[in-house]
Amino acid sequence: MDPLAAVPQALVDEVRRFADERRVPVDPRDASSVILLRDGSDGPEVYLLRRHAAMAFAGGFCVFPGGGVDPRDFDAEVGWAGPSVAAWAAALRCEEEVARALVCAAIRETFEESGVLFAGPTPDSVVSDTTGEDWEADRRALEARELSLTDLLARRGLVLRSDLLRFWAHWITPDWEPRRFDTRFFVAVLPAGQSTRDVSTESEDVTWLSAAGAVAAVERQELAMLPPTYINTGDVAAHPTTADVMAAAGSRLPQVVRPELVVEPDGSARLHVAR
Repeated sequence: MDPLAAVPQALVDEVRRFADERRVPVDPRDASSVILLRDGSDGPEVYLLRRHAAMAFAGGFCVFPGGGVDPRDFDAEVGWAGPSVAAWAAALRCEEEVARALVCAAIRETFEESGVLFAGPTPDSVVSDTTGEDWEADRRALEARELSLTDLLARRGLVLRSDLLRFWAHWITPDWEPRRFDTRFFVAVLPAGQSTRDVSTESEDVTWLSAAGAVAAVERQELAMLPPTYINTGDVAAHPTTADVMAAAGSRLPQVVRPELVVEPDGSARLHVAR
């Protein structure tokens, strides 16, 4: 993999402007992103959304479902199953209330942007279909912030299945980005019976691609990805099945990845990933 394959010229130009204008970095916002997986004939497949070109952040780029944590995600009354909040705090290396919010944001954003819900009526079951009109009404209400994840689950008699997620990576957006995120990436397998839907208002296209195929498409400049998406997709591609990806997640160290794009005086660029 060539990390610079995921660095378009527009980002190089932004780094130059940041240095020339001596901007003060903005504080990063906590965020969650879910690498949604399913098995395919060419290895694990990943679910990607191509964001509208006019979007302020990552416009035109392929991304995983995800987004920033918001106040609803801190609700301690949410129905919860799987590893305890304390266990997640240890895994994510953060305070318990932040860990709860990160997991809730991951599940909420996945439902909002793909229609897939990691929840079930019991701690060892999962809803098998979320495609009905009533589910779509709930998804839109959640997306519009008219409904919280806590209320959605309580009303339907469900508990959040935190055990269906695995921590995968922790990236912080570089200083020069005008919108910065402190993002935990999770991996999760598409639950049996559920299907993804093109429902996100922030994307113009969605697709399932083999992880290896997505990396190759970026390197052929057929897809645009920011470095975190590109590198995490490549890490997934190193495993033959989704079960192998999930098993490998348990041994990954929660190192903080801080990518920096260094622009040399001659105009060339190199991507430095600090851990």
